[in-house]
Amino acid sequence: MKKGRWLLYPWIAATALLLVACGGGGGGGSTTGDIQTNGDRGASQAVGLDRFLLNPNPLVRPDQLFEVGEVEYANAYYEAIDPTNAKDTLAKWKLANNIGVTSGGHTEYSVIIGDQRDLGYGRRMVAHRNPNGTLAFLVENYLVGAYGGYTPLNLEAAINRTSKWHLGTNAIEFSPGPKAGTAGFPADGNFVKFYTYDPVTEQRLTTLSLDGRPDKAMPTVCTTCHGGRGDPLTPPDPVTGKKLFAKVMNGYSQHRGDMQAQLHPFEPASFDYSTIPGFSRSEQEAAIKAINKLVLCSMPLPTGTVAAFPEDNCRRVATKNEYQGTAAVHLKDMYGGDGLPNATSFTTDTYVEPSWSVAGQSTLYLNVQAQACRVCHLLRGTGNQSDIDFDTFQHFDAYKDRIKVHVVDRGNMPLAKLIYDKYWSTPGMFQTMGTYLGDTKMPGRPIADPGPDRVVKQGASTLSAAMSLFSSSYQWSLLGGPPGGAVLTNATSAAPTFTATQDGTYEVRLVASNSAGTASAPATLTIVVDSTLPYTPTALRFAQIKTLLQAGAGGCDTCHRPGGDAGAVPAGSVIPPIWYVDFDRAATGDANDATNLHWLYTEVRGRINFTDIVASPLLRKPSGNHHNGGSRPGFNASQTPGNVGRADYDMVLNWILNGAPE
Repeated sequence: MKKGRWLLYPWIAATALLLVACGGGGGGGSTTGDIQTNGDRGASQAVGLDRFLLNPNPLVRPDQLFEVGEVEYANAYYEAIDPTNAKDTLAKWKLANNIGVTSGGHTEYSVIIGDQRDLGYGRRMVAHRNPNGTLAFLVENYLVGAYGGYTPLNLEAAINRTSKWHLGTNAIEFSPGPKAGTAGFPADGNFVKFYTYDPVTEQRLTTLSLDGRPDKAMPTVCTTCHGGRGDPLTPPDPVTGKKLFAKVMNGYSQHRGDMQAQLHPFEPASFDYSTIPGFSRSEQEAAIKAINKLVLCSMPLPTGTVAAFPEDNCRRVATKNEYQGTAAVHLKDMYGGDGLPNATSFTTDTYVEPSWSVAGQSTLYLNVQAQACRVCHLLRGTGNQSDIDFDTFQHFDAYKDRIKVHVVDRGNMPLAKLIYDKYWSTPGMFQTMGTYLGDTKMPGRPIADPGPDRVVKQGASTLSAAMSLFSSSYQWSLLGGPPGGAVLTNATSAAPTFTATQDGTYEVRLVASNSAGTASAPATLTIVVDSTLPYTPTALRFAQIKTLLQAGAGGCDTCHRPGGDAGAVPAGSVIPPIWYVDFDRAATGDANDATNLHWLYTEVRGRINFTDIVASPLLRKPSGNHHNGGSRPGFNASQTPGNVGRADYDMVLNWILNGAPE
């Protein structure tokens, strides 16, 4: 990927969510250049925001690049999972995973299907189980013609193995990391790893295009839908000078590179099949079920349970803090439940999770959740907080406000281009969702966003319209406040100046317009001016935020530490993925030196969503949104800015509005 591909200008852009499994592609390190040179296919036109397949929090670096989209991210990932480059070619990967070996306790299954609910490829798939329980999946991807839609020709190309239309090859492992079995790294710590290889050279790629959009870095294009996290890289390691892949602190494997990603269940009803003998659904159903049983082996049993059925004997019991194997229930239900009694899955996608039916939302489940959400969201969540799995209607409904933002306003969900286009071209999908959300409009209309309400001191404050959507011009106005207490200058710019000389509550209105002159609905920003504010917002630095996290009223580091919450039952059982306490992150020998402080800053900054500030986990979690720790003192965002009940929220918000300086 060319440096700056995902450069932000202005410094805030729109977010992306998660709706696609990992697919194939070329480009990046390929000697053939962009994968389109393998066939006459053109990029489809982007609808909405052209940032498909990036994380919901795109990790805006201080240099304003989206870190998860840069080559550096992929290099750090591969170094974490394959430090000796033992699998930097497809041939090496096949040999390491025993592809083609079917004796001595090895089992292998093959299917060829049309992936019409994902990226639109014809897929030639091999699944392998080794005697030690590790798994490997090899997928050749074929696309005939242009990106952006499925055609049975893609399936035919996969069956015939037509090299002209071969986009690339993906390889996925469920296997231990390079340190497994050594001190601190459990021998049975298998986790999901992603590789992708050039269709011509068979060299491993760092970046690729899956849908005709600009190249993006591995493994982000896969993990956005495989349940993986998108944490920032560390600063340069003191010994090697290289940035390291993040370590998820509550992960069982304890390996860098373990992003807590999962394997997808194979949903036969979502595939297209050929009439060519050997490739019909009925002829491949047994192999698909066998592959699903392998996928099931990768999903942990929920904490506190035991393997009660034969298909569960291969599953490890999850720790309290891990993903609890939510998708396993759906996988089993496809075959009649526990014991997998049915030889085939349901012919059509008619399954409705019971809570949706009880809530009278079966249509919403079948038309939207099953078609555009389920395959990705079921792989998300942890034992401490799993609302985002959307398994129940209650979980889905709890995100209603954010779903509207992503689907209707920002236009960045569904994340897969094919599903995005299908969603907005299928009335049964967007109208059903629109009825539920109360808004059926397509994204693309101007939306004004003056940023979140805030408290400031007297003097000059810079405002920003940069989070406004689909807009190119702006009109600000001062609506109310103490007479003569404030002035607004540069009111037609994206960054006007608000200058207050009197304390009080002020309202500022923003109207945004696009290049055609279409104006948005007005949006109002409330600014509370308080000369007694104990800090100057623009002077805030990470030291103050660190103190708040570690010793503030919210008590964040009560849980965000080794051992977790001492008040939990059992004691110390809550372990979040991010720790806010001081410890020797960089292995310098001094947990409190400048290097370790910088590493902590980097981790905390990764909890900020600069593209949609109010969506930042650093703000949402302690204010009680989908947080195992609930609402923390000082973070009551429902109160007026400046109120003591949201004092800590205000401080963190002001730090973020100032660019979160270190």
